[in-house]
Amino acid sequence: MTNQNNRTQWDFGRFIQTLAYFEVIPFFNCLQRLFQGRAKDNKHRPLGDKKVGTILVAGATGGVGKRVVRRLVEGGYKVRSLVRDSQRAKEMLGENTELVEGDITIPETLTEQVFKDVSAVVCCTGTRVQPVEGDTADRAKYYQGIKFYMPEVVDVPEVVEYQGIKNLVQAAAKYLSKADEKVVFDFTNPSTDIKETWGAVDDVVMGGVSQSGIQLVEETALFAGNVSIQNSGGFASIRTKNFDTPINLTGYEGVELRVRGDGKRYKFFIRTQTQWDGVAYSYSFDTQPNTWINVHVPFADLIPVFRAKTLQDGEPINTSQIRSFQFMLSKFEYDGGLNPHFSPGGFALQIESIKAYGGASLPQFVTISSAGVTRPGRPGINLEEEPPAVRMNDQLGGILTWKLRGEDAVRESGLHYTIIRPCALTEEAGGKALIFEQGDNIRGKVSREDIAELCVQVLEQPKACNLTFEVKEGDGAGADLENLLLGLQRDRA
Repeated sequence: MTNQNNRTQWDFGRFIQTLAYFEVIPFFNCLQRLFQGRAKDNKHRPLGDKKVGTILVAGATGGVGKRVVRRLVEGGYKVRSLVRDSQRAKEMLGENTELVEGDITIPETLTEQVFKDVSAVVCCTGTRVQPVEGDTADRAKYYQGIKFYMPEVVDVPEVVEYQGIKNLVQAAAKYLSKADEKVVFDFTNPSTDIKETWGAVDDVVMGGVSQSGIQLVEETALFAGNVSIQNSGGFASIRTKNFDTPINLTGYEGVELRVRGDGKRYKFFIRTQTQWDGVAYSYSFDTQPNTWINVHVPFADLIPVFRAKTLQDGEPINTSQIRSFQFMLSKFEYDGGLNPHFSPGGFALQIESIKAYGGASLPQFVTISSAGVTRPGRPGINLEEEPPAVRMNDQLGGILTWKLRGEDAVRESGLHYTIIRPCALTEEAGGKALIFEQGDNIRGKVSREDIAELCVQVLEQPKACNLTFEVKEGDGAGADLENLLLGLQRDRA
């Protein structure tokens, strides 16, 4: 035993600070907010199952695009809008979307920075078409789907509908992460909520004197400090506050950590309970000095523990209720065993990202095309029964022909995609029943509101991967998206 006279003085103040930061003692936390001038509503609380990863919206200032941006923001997504004029876009889209200037027709503008941290792309671009008359009132009627105004194209369809889409999808295929991954924390592009989520939990909570912290440096989270065995201590850690809503990683195989360490053995914990001192699921991993490695943490290999003691009758982890994460350096392994790669003193572990892996693939590229793209020149077509875009395809620069070529570029990209072919778009209110079909034979109309909502919904639907389908407004109550997708056939590889 350590002689009482050799005990190092315990830092009671740091002990209280730790409990206050993690809101273990609400009274102290309230005092801390009061003296530091913090509002009662901490807008930087962990956001839990807020949608992770950024959604890039191309054509964000268009009729459908601006609606997609609004719905994504309302749905808790982080949104980046690709625009040609950021000042004009800011006036239209407001402050809730990140703006990045670029043009799909100029591939040099589609840089890695545009796609940084992007998990999926929603493409709402299109050739501008307007009535020849150009009158404001007439244009409003034209946008309602009224057909008796002669349209004209403003852009060059080949450049926008084919070359532009091809440029965008090729850049996405180059820079997007794997379709079966879900980024949970990306420290290369930290947001404010990340900075306010993690804090130190050292052996000061048990009477020890180890000290650590987390800093955002060199596009990583640096977990570093000094671990001491004085006062029977011997661990240092960083941990997230409990997420307001749990992260749901159902369907994934495990978590991948991208780290660079110092040769020591660390632990990674996942908690599914809100208790401060409750059951945790632990995984030990070794690092290589000054070398980046990917550590796979299979959910099936996690060990249920309570204070480093294994629970023989512990239940498997509930991956739908993940409440917090923690990294730790400890002199103990499990059940009193010692960490074979532990030594007291300074340590450093850099963390680049935390991702879920092995999940069902989700669409990475959602694009809006048009019903009728296969009809120009199709044998047996009665042009008198077709909408204006089909009848006037040649006069409009072959707009549908080039849209089909753009679709082909998406299908050939290697990305998981969803191609939506709406019938005539209107400014009517959304919330209508929808009808999905394939084969490009249906005619009708559909609200831009409903198409925008559909673009957002398919992002979370594995069944929407590699589908091309037409959509129009129907009668009666609408079926949910999953049931609508059940009757569709995936495109052939």
